[in-house]
Amino acid sequence: MTPLLRISDLTVDFELGHQTAHAVRGVSLDIAEGETLAVVGESGSGKTVTALSILQLNPVPPCVYRSGSITFDGRELLSLGQRGLRSVRGDQIAMIFQDPMTSLNPLKKVGIQIGEALRLHRGTSRRDGRPAVIEALAEAGVPRPEQRADQYPHELSGGLRQRVMIAMALVTRPRLLIADEPTTALDVTVQAQILELLVDLQQRHHMAILLITHDFGVVADVADRVTVMKSGEVVEESDVGPIFAAPGHDYTRRLHAATPRLAPAATTEVDG
Repeated sequence: MTPLLRISDLTVDFELGHQTAHAVRGVSLDIAEGETLAVVGESGSGKTVTALSILQLNPVPPCVYRSGSITFDGRELLSLGQRGLRSVRGDQIAMIFQDPMTSLNPLKKVGIQIGEALRLHRGTSRRDGRPAVIEALAEAGVPRPEQRADQYPHELSGGLRQRVMIAMALVTRPRLLIADEPTTALDVTVQAQILELLVDLQQRHHMAILLITHDFGVVADVADRVTVMKSGEVVEESDVGPIFAAPGHDYTRRLHAATPRLAPAATTEVDG
């Protein structure tokens, strides 16, 4: 079966004056429809640069895509112009980041920001899109979604802001969600809630997820497969069970040993 997303021999450099940083070196990976792939590695391993390359979100310059191919549903993404990319970003492929405050506009109510994706990709007016915005917030576990839609980002807690980002990403029902360190800035209880929510939404909508993380503790109960990156290269890839039972690479073993297992999600009301 053809993967939904396939990255083949991707090499990405950053030209920094007279120096060249080799951020990604010959990386290949794929994700099937409805699958969750976790890409794990420490800071500087190339995992986020790889993820951002899918939608060409790395800054050019200094970023240079040296070689490789990225196909989504058989369509080459690296050769798409900006118009073609805009038709994919936020529609078929959506992305959430570590810190919602860097992604949310502090001057706009969150409901308006969520509705912008519907206006851009579906041509839906603000008024007609309001029910879908409320539904997306509710599905993301935001309590009192009608009230929250009319609030500004600074009026919400960190956990609720991340849920707003999830609602914004999923309101167009994308086929692939890229989640770049989505729980790192949250406390451990809220981390567990957000991860549980992502698993539930992935199963409900048969959506593929590319989860970028440095923390092996978030992987076991979320991912189907794991790709481990170090210094811009893939050093190991496996189904999630074998990579926990018997990791083959010394770097994977050290990552696993250094990371505590995430506690189960609390059953109390979501972070508000």
